[in-house]
Amino acid sequence: MTRLTSPEALERHRQEILARRDPKTPCISICAGTGCLANGAAEVIAAFRAEIEKQGLKAIVDTKGTGCPGFCERGSVVVIYPEEICYLQVTPKDVPEIVAQTIVNKKVVDRLVYTDPATKEKAVRESDIPFYKHQTRNLLSSNMKIDSRSIDDYVALGGYSALAKALSRMKPEEVLEEVKKSGLRGRGGAGFPTGRKWEGTRNAADKTKYVIVNADEGDPGAFMDRAVLEGNPHSVLEGLIIGAYAIGAHEGYVYVRQEYPLAVENINLAIDQACKLGLLGKNILGSGFDFVVKVHRGAGAFVCGESTALMTALEGRPGEPRPKYVRSNIKGLWGRPSVLNNVETWANVPMIINKGADWFARIGTKTSTGTKIFSLVGKIANTGLVEVPMGIALKEIIHTIGGGIPGGKKFKAVQTGGPSGGCIPEEQLDLKVVFDELTKAGSMMGSGGMIVMDEDTCMVDVARYFINFLTDESCGKCVPCREGLRQMDKILTRITRGKGKEGDIETLKNLSETAVEAALCALGKSAPNPFLSTLRYFRDEYEAHIKEKRCPALFCKELISFYIEPEKCQACMICAKKCPAGAIDGGKGRIHVVDQKKCTKCRTCFDVCPPKFRAVTKISGRPVPPPVPEEKRMITKKEADSKVAQNG
Repeated sequence: MTRLTSPEALERHRQEILARRDPKTPCISICAGTGCLANGAAEVIAAFRAEIEKQGLKAIVDTKGTGCPGFCERGSVVVIYPEEICYLQVTPKDVPEIVAQTIVNKKVVDRLVYTDPATKEKAVRESDIPFYKHQTRNLLSSNMKIDSRSIDDYVALGGYSALAKALSRMKPEEVLEEVKKSGLRGRGGAGFPTGRKWEGTRNAADKTKYVIVNADEGDPGAFMDRAVLEGNPHSVLEGLIIGAYAIGAHEGYVYVRQEYPLAVENINLAIDQACKLGLLGKNILGSGFDFVVKVHRGAGAFVCGESTALMTALEGRPGEPRPKYVRSNIKGLWGRPSVLNNVETWANVPMIINKGADWFARIGTKTSTGTKIFSLVGKIANTGLVEVPMGIALKEIIHTIGGGIPGGKKFKAVQTGGPSGGCIPEEQLDLKVVFDELTKAGSMMGSGGMIVMDEDTCMVDVARYFINFLTDESCGKCVPCREGLRQMDKILTRITRGKGKEGDIETLKNLSETAVEAALCALGKSAPNPFLSTLRYFRDEYEAHIKEKRCPALFCKELISFYIEPEKCQACMICAKKCPAGAIDGGKGRIHVVDQKKCTKCRTCFDVCPPKFRAVTKISGRPVPPPVPEEKRMITKKEADSKVAQNG
């Protein structure tokens, strides 16, 4: 790989790559992100390469493993260019048919394209699928076009042209002003204006400065940064180098959590490739600017997503936050001025430099510009990554892009902002997704996690779950977080077990207020949000648990019982055979009864009872009806058939 010594050399290299590629050549792109790999994508990639070899098509067909395109619900995802034919849930068995029909005979395999569950209409092209159609995919659009292990693929699509522009045609101050003008705010949680943060570091007196990528994405259900770092690591690297040039830093770090091995592998490879090509190291593109990057693997502590805790860990000490008497952009890593932004923030920078601040600022709202990537998970039809303009309504993300709630269930709430975020109810679904509006609603943007909940979700248990998670993840350095969260966890657990008492809500509120006011870092200050937001919108559920010993969602094990309705039971014996505790008494032609003393409330009987019978029900807050007298438990086949007919 020849080292490039000028922007002109980079452009010549780009043209040489493009000259070797015929845009009409079929290219089979297979998602090789972590989600699809877990679904068997590695076997699909191997099957395509073997079939292409077998058919003698290797010279005229390209295959590549790419980054995550977002539609995780339907992996493994395959897109065939230049036609942009998108196949979903592809398995190795489908490969010979795809090659024979689509590559050789130019026909579409109908059974593998997207079919709308409501209208039954098919969408052949990726951009026509409703999940993608209603997004604005600026960052994610390249994921399916780039082999994440190939710098040539990135360069061919214009990669590193923003860096060349910044180094050759812009002064550092001009780069900084362009980022400020764009209105870009940090995508890692707090939403602090990126340009202002950079400006503070650039103006700091200390000559030694650092830039850092925060890839310690620890929110349950969140994988936005992982997808970008795995799928398009050079976009993050290019943004980091531009940021370093703007503030005068010559050393940078990528802090990646230990649980992201593919992201670690791909960013290390990207750094090595960029060094060999002259895009990192000494005298980058002949500009006189020097910059090096090191990768640090985090040990898995959630608190290390907090800026000062991350920097403490980078210094080789336990990842604990420190007081911010002086902001870390003035006094951060090793006491030096340090800019810390998350993966998504850095990846936006090359687009801003290439397309201009005005282009970026026109997307979104006046105070929240650009697009934002969210991980949409939970009780939602289309799980995956969505990239949308800031200011979009929550209901559009959940119902239009996400496809709504499966199984005919009702929407109940969506939790945004990770474990320290809040739960937003149905009446707030018109809320615009911008930093300030989410905060007013008792939640936050966070890094972009969205967990959708349906009518079967107990909001008290949701608060308990996240408070329990944060209790375990607290570093323990300050009392309001360490002890306050521990007490909140105990009280919420007690409430979900039917042992809540008068005064518990007030105690929880007091503990929350103390943590918000006195905790050392953002983890402790925002940790009470799951409780405060669920109390704000679902107080009736707390009162039902405490006063009536009832779980309205019929979820909390200690507050529910399972009961077989005699008039619906067909004596099919399915639940009796599946019950792991042997708690169901019944036989062929004999109405089944749950022995409440033996029942472990595992809900197996509820799950396996055929929908056409719906005989097993859940009860909370009232006694279980007495069992059917023995002499009335026998039923004939005619009676059983009649019950089925009555139940629809």
